[in-house]
Amino acid sequence: MQRQEGQNSRMKVIIVFALILLQTCSQVATAGSHVVEYLPGFEGPLPFHLETGYVGVGDSATEEEGQVFYYFIESENNPQEYPLMLWLTGGPGCSSFSGLIYEIGPIAFKDEIYNDTLPNLVLRPQAWTKACSIIFVDLPLGSGFSYAKTPYLHRGDRSVVKLAHQFLRKWLINHPRFLSNQVYIGGDSYSGTPVPVIVQEISNGNEEGIQPRINLQGYVLGNPITTMEEESYLPSFAHGMALIPDELYMSLQKNCKGNYIHIDPENQLCLRDLNSLYEIMSGLYEYHTLQPKCEVPFSSHGFWRRRSLINTFRRHLSSRLTRPPLSCEINRHFTSYMWIIDDRVQEALHVRKGAIDSWITCNSNDYDFDIINSFPYHVNLSKKGYRSLIYSGDHDPKVPFMSTQAWIRDLNYSIVEDWRPWLTNGQVAGYTRRYSNQMTFATVKGAGHVAPEDKVEECFEMFIRWISNKPL
Repeated sequence: MQRQEGQNSRMKVIIVFALILLQTCSQVATAGSHVVEYLPGFEGPLPFHLETGYVGVGDSATEEEGQVFYYFIESENNPQEYPLMLWLTGGPGCSSFSGLIYEIGPIAFKDEIYNDTLPNLVLRPQAWTKACSIIFVDLPLGSGFSYAKTPYLHRGDRSVVKLAHQFLRKWLINHPRFLSNQVYIGGDSYSGTPVPVIVQEISNGNEEGIQPRINLQGYVLGNPITTMEEESYLPSFAHGMALIPDELYMSLQKNCKGNYIHIDPENQLCLRDLNSLYEIMSGLYEYHTLQPKCEVPFSSHGFWRRRSLINTFRRHLSSRLTRPPLSCEINRHFTSYMWIIDDRVQEALHVRKGAIDSWITCNSNDYDFDIINSFPYHVNLSKKGYRSLIYSGDHDPKVPFMSTQAWIRDLNYSIVEDWRPWLTNGQVAGYTRRYSNQMTFATVKGAGHVAPEDKVEECFEMFIRWISNKPL
């Protein structure tokens, strides 16, 4: 009897020790990560769990030529049960800080004109972190606070895919309590190119037995660049939105014969009509037809032209655009730049001093566009049965919703729930359709290229319902 009691006592000690060890491994920050309890500009302690840090990545699993910076926000409700999502902002080459602060994170900048003091932060009640934990990651290296230790480390689509895959497995090793959580990969805009490939790489890695196994369930994409043929739908979009007259639209169809990208330089009639189209639309904001067009102090090139949206404000601070009008979307981006370059902010975020020369939202320098079309990866993922949510702001001329509908239609899956409105607060928030490959497509009424930034409440409701496996 005493021997049995002794064995039971030793077993209890072992169990308690194991539980303490597991808790320690899952809660103590690793060498490159820190829990952030306060942020400059936000009053009081943060009412959510924020962790920032670096994960070493490179050409092999053991080498760490690059350091990927991330912001991790634990779900505000039941983090042990709710899914985990890795989020990559588009660009290409953009920091996911923009996704956190403008779109789906729990904090945002107060809607006020910058006045030479540190910008103020407020809570965003419609944070997607209500329903899942999110890792916002700065990829490729050279964007945000991520950096390469070596003079040159390849930057491009394939590199983003490899490093994102490597990052996530390493991050899960450092955070073992999330190993069993369902995992999704998300992003918008140019992330429509690498995200489906990342999902496939993770899936392949699981099948090959790479550890730790990732409990991959699917992906989320907003206004995604997919085929690099998105511009070919601009005439249809412009006509459908009553931006060009019937006569010009019919002339474009006749003279260009449906080819609006790879144009024969000898086809002068097509070129003439396209020039008319661009001239008519030149007075519109290129990412949202309903918003005012503002003079923007950074280079802005068409995504389909394979160039990036670069906003390095430093050289423009002395210009007359130092204080953009509050009505302009760019005011929020300007505010965020003035906040994140502040030394107090970087200290609070535990950024490594001297690791980067300057913080850049989007860095496409020397970027290799080596994934031409992500459509084949959607084909593969559909066959494997992964869930997906594809949404489109219906006032986006950059990636018109009909271009997204076209490649979804080309997947050739049957419709299981036909086109219908989806509602928030009793009002139509957009339209949706579900397919037999577990893909849900949704439009967001009145939103532009970055739908969660334009329609916060609507996109919050859309995501919460989808991630909870409920109809929109």
